[in-house]
Amino acid sequence: MTSLTVRLSRVLKLADLKLPKRPRAVLALGVLALAVAGCGRTTLTGVTQDQLSAGAEPYFNVGPVTYQVQISRALNPFDSEDVQYLAGVKGAQNLAPNQLWYGVFLWAKNQSGKLQRSVSRFELEDSSGRIYQPTPLNPSINPYAWTSQVLSQNEIQPALDTTAGDGPTGGEVILFKVDQSIYSNRPLTLLIFAPGSTKPSRVSLDL
Repeated sequence: MTSLTVRLSRVLKLADLKLPKRPRAVLALGVLALAVAGCGRTTLTGVTQDQLSAGAEPYFNVGPVTYQVQISRALNPFDSEDVQYLAGVKGAQNLAPNQLWYGVFLWAKNQSGKLQRSVSRFELEDSSGRIYQPTPLNPSINPYAWTSQVLSQNEIQPALDTTAGDGPTGGEVILFKVDQSIYSNRPLTLLIFAPGSTKPSRVSLDL
């Protein structure tokens, strides 16, 4: 996603409109929201099939908050941009030969009409069923770190005029250390637990 696309996407998101729910026939490209697991609620909103084909990412709900994965990709700990997303991670450049860093950049908006807390619990699952836990990030060191926040009505995360909100992805990062085997065990699925829920919503990710 180019910086221009991120800026345009950010402007569209800030329009104070309810995201219209639209039926979906085929979901083939981009980040695709999948069927709901248990009591977690996942709803696709506001993206047409033409927009998906052009690379747009669908919105989805986890509990009462609306989310969007801005981008998900492998991170290079020696790259001048990617090293920022790894700030505060001890030994970030000392990966084993079969390991890599994988970042999921998330955006959120509270459209519920009352205060809501954004999610704090995530897992990453490959097609073999292997589960990866996030690598903890310290937001006082890493300004791109995803951190659960209490959002007021129509508040977004990350906020504009913040390092993450104005950054290249427009999202805050959830970081995973994964094995190279994920390339053979695609797709990857992000498991997102709404506050107070033990059963996750599931979102399929690009790799």
